[in-house]
Amino acid sequence: MPWDRNQMAARAAQELRDGYYVNLGIGIPTLVANNIPEGMEVTLQSENGMLGIGPFPYDDEVDPDLINAGKQTISQLPQSSYFSSSDSFAMIRGGHIDLTVLGAMEVAENGDIANWMIPGKMIKGMGGAMDLVAGVKKIIVVMEHVSKNGDSKFIPECTLPLTGKNVVDMIVTDLCVFQRPDHQSPFRLVELAPDVTPEQVAENTTAHYLS
Repeated sequence: MPWDRNQMAARAAQELRDGYYVNLGIGIPTLVANNIPEGMEVTLQSENGMLGIGPFPYDDEVDPDLINAGKQTISQLPQSSYFSSSDSFAMIRGGHIDLTVLGAMEVAENGDIANWMIPGKMIKGMGGAMDLVAGVKKIIVVMEHVSKNGDSKFIPECTLPLTGKNVVDMIVTDLCVFQRPDHQSPFRLVELAPDVTPEQVAENTTAHYLS
């Protein structure tokens, strides 16, 4: 049975390590915040100028002044700090963020990622995605394995405008996990969701990968 959105986020959260500074993208990646392993010290960073993001608040705890870069309401921690977006991007561009979890519309077999626009559709802008894939030490993509019309999203070559070239280290989908040890090696199928077979992954993937 394929993983649901929360299970995909929980699988990505297994890649966190004690002491990591982590940025979470919009969509499924935000659910990683609620799946941090118990007892692990992880500091979440938001591009709009916050370090130390707490769990998503319940309705009666919402503070409209506390939002992340995706405009979602969030909570603060005793150790939270606030600063300008320029300082936030200095952290990202300076290589001080250990890991980012992002969504994507396409990932290519060589690690290219497209996650910021579809030509012809209205967009709000690039956001921090281009800086994140260029400045963060490890890039994990969490996405549905196929698009709404059934097309593979892990493909030989991206067709949409790129966010970054050869930057993705791991892909977590609702069917499986692909990983590569470095940016010269091909992706390898390393894990399957419960009851998902290698044949199902192959049928729904156009990218070349190792099994």
